[in-house]
Amino acid sequence: MLKMYMIRHGKTYGNTLGRYIGTTDEPLLPEEAADLQKYSLGSVDRVYASPRKRCLETAEILFPGQEITVVDEFAECDFGEFENKNYQELSGNPNYQKWVDSGGTMEFPGGESRGEFRARCIAGLERVVREACENQWEEVALIVHGGTIMSILETYGFPHQDYYQWHVDNAEGYRVRLFPDSFLAGGRQLVVDGKIVRGGGHD
Repeated sequence: MLKMYMIRHGKTYGNTLGRYIGTTDEPLLPEEAADLQKYSLGSVDRVYASPRKRCLETAEILFPGQEITVVDEFAECDFGEFENKNYQELSGNPNYQKWVDSGGTMEFPGGESRGEFRARCIAGLERVVREACENQWEEVALIVHGGTIMSILETYGFPHQDYYQWHVDNAEGYRVRLFPDSFLAGGRQLVVDGKIVRGGGHD
């Protein structure tokens, strides 16, 4: 059995303003990096992270001294026309209103669709599970984005919840488990054992 800790990166400046931060490569806020120093999560067999600075910095703080493997497929969604803007700045934008009216399901203008984003997140997850299976690892951590976590768990999380129901705050996430052989053979299910909360550590 493989235990997996799926954790969203710490807070950035854009996060404090409610902006859509996808391809924008922001670092952590200095005060956030300092606060996360309190919450080292010990060690796991391997730490995986999105290539974005905010994820790499979070991974280095939460799992100090551990090797970090970058998974490009785990990068946040490309928000296209909405990138680095918040809802106030997008007020009056007809494309934004169409996206809101769709319940957040339509493709981001000039960016990715939900399906494209989900497909690459799943490809990244499959890579992680294959490597864990080959190396007989028992615990891995994924330091990624809120959207990455929501896409993966909407697809394979058990019990099932819709995309937005899997939302987590910065530096929080979920503890999940799976059987790698079964998962790779088509039994694609991630059993969600609980939330990882800031300062709460993991089991």
